[in-house]
Amino acid sequence: MFPEVDRVLVSEAQIRERVGELASEIARDLRAELDAQGQTLQDEDQIVFIPIMTGAMIFVADLVRQMPVKLSLDLVTVSSYPGETVTSKGAHLASDLPENLAGKHVVVLDDILDSGRTLALIKRVVSERKPASLRIAVLLDKKTNRAEAVEADYVGFEIPDEFVVGYGLDYNGYYRNHPEIAVLRPDAIPARDG
Repeated sequence: MFPEVDRVLVSEAQIRERVGELASEIARDLRAELDAQGQTLQDEDQIVFIPIMTGAMIFVADLVRQMPVKLSLDLVTVSSYPGETVTSKGAHLASDLPENLAGKHVVVLDDILDSGRTLALIKRVVSERKPASLRIAVLLDKKTNRAEAVEADYVGFEIPDEFVVGYGLDYNGYYRNHPEIAVLRPDAIPARDG
């Protein structure tokens, strides 16, 4: 189906199982925090998930369908890999974050944590809005030297320092629909990009 794929790092079955586990872990932690405050998971307007688009769209869709929690979704777009590149050019907001986060339990969702620039930016902006709690969940954590010191509270999989596609992650706008986390063949990425 995708001849440019060199090898698969994480299979469909592994993703499905781990996303279910992440949903349970996040719900458990939110439940414990809300119980400590005398609230329940079903209380009005308490939990806000902020997915970072476009890479996190498939991860988020699968995760939220397994969340036994009343929540709202407020999408944000951050640009960091423009065009045909596998190197982050820095992160900047391409859409506004919600203003009404004060006192709410916020979970930021992203496809991958690598340089840390995107999540550090979102964490700073969300923190300024005084949420009751702020958690970060990522499908993938690429263990590399980060440009920004940020860690995720929930990680689906740790992966090696390789450029990956699939399950929402793209190269030049393509491969988001590949059902697994995969590495492209070296000849599928122009030499100028590394």
